[in-house]
Amino acid sequence: MHTALLLIDIQNDYFPGGAMELVGSVEAGQRAAMLLAAFRSKGRPVIHVQHISTRPGAGFFLPNTRGVEIRECVAPREGETIVRKHFPNSFRETPLLEHLRSRNISGLVIAGMMTHMCVDTTTRAAADLGFACKLAHDACATRALSFGGSTVAAAEVQTAFVASLDGFFAKVQAAADLCAGL
Repeated sequence: MHTALLLIDIQNDYFPGGAMELVGSVEAGQRAAMLLAAFRSKGRPVIHVQHISTRPGAGFFLPNTRGVEIRECVAPREGETIVRKHFPNSFRETPLLEHLRSRNISGLVIAGMMTHMCVDTTTRAAADLGFACKLAHDACATRALSFGGSTVAAAEVQTAFVASLDGFFAKVQAAADLCAGL
């Protein structure tokens, strides 16, 4: 199986001082950087996904801002693929599927942000498209969510979404274990 690393939306707005700071983004970014270094050292393909907001009223990932830029800890190198998207699903209206298929990539190691939105949506889509997915749970970050007068802490959101992906949609593992398995 030919496997690529898919780094989803590891962008400045999700880090301290950004417009949509996530809980644990710094630590998740460090683990994503560890995965990136491991893939690079093995000469394995890397795909960076960058979200650029185009919807009216968007408050983050605005074009031509520092917040939309990919975080320095996982900055793309020359020759690495960057897929720009405008929706949570990294496959929607992007060349990602064509890129993967044209390179006979059948497996994905996924890391990124926000777990409950773009990571979840992309992982489910990738599995539905036939890719064997592995999710680096500790190289992902999210935030607290509220509904019906109740707030769910970020750690609980993370656990619930990772648990719902584990098994059918992805094999969920720690980044260090995924690196060791390369």
